[in-house]
Amino acid sequence: MGIFANVLDSKFLKHPVLRKYTALVNEDLTATYSRDIQKWLLVAPIIGIMAGLIITGIAVLVLDVIWRALLPYYLSHHWAIVVGLVAGFFVTGLIMQFCTPDPDEHSTEEIVRSYHEHQGDIDIGPFGWKLLAAVTTVGSGGSAALEGPSIYSGGAIGSWLWTKLRRFGLETRDRRIMLISGAAAGMSAVFRAPLTGIVFALEMPYKDDLAHEALLPSLIASVVAYATLVSIVGAQPLFGFAGSTSFRTVDVAWSALLGAGIGLIAIVFDITFRRVRVFFVTSRIPHWLKLTIGGLGTALCGLAFVTIYDGPLIPIGPNYEAVRYVLKHPLPTEVLLVFVVLKLLATIFTLGTGGVSAMFVPLLLVGGALGNAYAQSVVHSPTHDLYAAVGMAAFIAAGYKTPLTAVVFVAETTGGHSYIIPSLIGAAVAYAISGEASVSGDQHLHETAKLADLSGMYVRDVMQHQVIFVKSISKIRQFVESVAAHHRHTIFPVYEDDRVIGTIAVSDLSQVEPSEWDKVTVGEYADRNAIRVSGDCELSEALRLLVREGGPQMLLVTDDSGALSGVVTKTDILRAVRMSDSR
Repeated sequence: MGIFANVLDSKFLKHPVLRKYTALVNEDLTATYSRDIQKWLLVAPIIGIMAGLIITGIAVLVLDVIWRALLPYYLSHHWAIVVGLVAGFFVTGLIMQFCTPDPDEHSTEEIVRSYHEHQGDIDIGPFGWKLLAAVTTVGSGGSAALEGPSIYSGGAIGSWLWTKLRRFGLETRDRRIMLISGAAAGMSAVFRAPLTGIVFALEMPYKDDLAHEALLPSLIASVVAYATLVSIVGAQPLFGFAGSTSFRTVDVAWSALLGAGIGLIAIVFDITFRRVRVFFVTSRIPHWLKLTIGGLGTALCGLAFVTIYDGPLIPIGPNYEAVRYVLKHPLPTEVLLVFVVLKLLATIFTLGTGGVSAMFVPLLLVGGALGNAYAQSVVHSPTHDLYAAVGMAAFIAAGYKTPLTAVVFVAETTGGHSYIIPSLIGAAVAYAISGEASVSGDQHLHETAKLADLSGMYVRDVMQHQVIFVKSISKIRQFVESVAAHHRHTIFPVYEDDRVIGTIAVSDLSQVEPSEWDKVTVGEYADRNAIRVSGDCELSEALRLLVREGGPQMLLVTDDSGALSGVVTKTDILRAVRMSDSR
C-alpha cells in the first residue's frame, strides 16, 4: 500500500503533459459511452445467463426426456395419440384457467403486447405456471415448438430484472429494451442461433419496422445465452442439410416463383388461424374445454397421417426430428402435400384453441416440405435441400412478417449458408405477396416517430389533475344530458365504486339506439382495456401509445396503488410541445 501511495503522489503522474493526455482520454471515453453502453455491458449478460439456463432446462426436459420417450410409443401404438394429446391439453387448459389471470395471454404474443401497451411490464406471478403449460402442450404432442416459452421466459426475465435493477439508474424506457433483449436471448438459446435471436427480437414487434433501440443489449444477451446453452448441450446446428453447396442462376428464378406460391398459401393460413384464434378467445366455453377440443383435433390429424402412411413422420409434436427427416430423405410428393395439410391443421388446432407455445418450427417444417415437393414435381431438380431452404425461409417470412429472421434462421439452424441468396429472394417475394397478413394479432405496422422536443419530459409534467368522470351505473341519457353536455370532452374516465375501470368515448354512443338510452348503463359500453401508465412514464412513450395504429384517445395515469392520479391526451402533449417551442 505504501508503494501504491508513493506512485500516486509521484511527480510523474502530476506532470502537465500527462494530465492533459488523461483529460483527452477521459473525453474520448465519455463520447464513446455517451449512450450508456456500459449499462448494457453489465445488464445484458445477466439476462443472457438466466435465460440460457432456464431454456436449457426446458429444452432438455421436453426434447430429450418427454418427447424422446413419447414419439416411438405414439408411432407403435396409434390409439395412444388421442389419449395422450387430449390428456395433455386438458391439463394445459386447467393450468391456464385456474393458475393464470388471463388464460389467453402467454408466449410470444404476451411479449409483443407488453412491448406496445404495457411499457415492457410482465406479470411475473404466473411465470412458472405458464412454463409448465408450455411443457404439457408441446410435450404431449401439440403441433408447436419451444420458441414460445423461450421467448416468453427470456422477455419475462428481462422485465423482472428491470424492477430489481432500476434503482441503479435504469430509465423507464429501459424496461421495454430489457424485455426485447430477453426475448432475443430466448430465441438465440432455443435454436442455438445467436444472430437469429438478435434479428428476430428487433423484427418481432412490427410488420414493417425494427425495434432499433434494443440492438446492442439484444446482441450481448443473445451471445451470452447461446454460449450458456452450448456449453451444456453442444454447438452443432439444430438441423442439417444433406450437403449441396451451390446453386444455378435458374434456381434464383425458381426460388422467386416458390416464394410467390408460399406467400399465397401463407395468406390463407394466416387469416384462417387468426379467425380461429379470435373465435376461441371470444368464446364463453371454459378454457379447459377449448384446449380439450384442440387436443382432440390435433390428435386426429396425427392419427390420420400415421394410419395412411407408415413411417417415422408424424405431423404433431415439436417435430425437430421431422425437419431433419424431410431435409435428408426425399419423399413422394403426395406424402409431402398430405403432411403439409395435416401439419397446418394440427397447428391451428393446437395454437388456435389456446395451446401455450408458438409456431416457428411448424412453419419451418411446412415450408421445407413444400420446397421439397416443388423441387420434385415442378423444377425436377436434384437439389431438394436448396428448395427446402427457400421454402422454410419463405413461410416464416410470410407467416411472422420477419423476412430477415427467416433467412438468418434457416442459415444458422441448418448450416446451409450457401443458400442465403435464393432463400432471401424467396423470403422477400413471400413477404411482399402475403401483404399485411400475419399469424400475430399484436404486431404493429411500424414504429411511430418520437419528437425530440419531449426528451426529458414525463407524463406527470403535462397530465390533467382535475378529471371529469362518469359513474358506470349512470344511464346513457343521464351521461349525455349532464356530463357530456356540459363538458366538451370526447372521452371520459369511468368509475365503479371508488376505482376507475376504463373509459367511454362520446363517439361510442352511436352504437346505442336513442330509445335504449334510459335502459343501458355507461359501464356496459366502457372500454375496460384502457391503457394505464405511471406519472414517471416518459412523454415520448406516452405519445407512442396514443398515436400508434388503433391507439387510445386517452391514457389513465395511476399511482403505485392503482388509484387514478390524472389523465393525458394527445392535446396535453401537443400543448407541452408548443410551450417548449415558445421558450
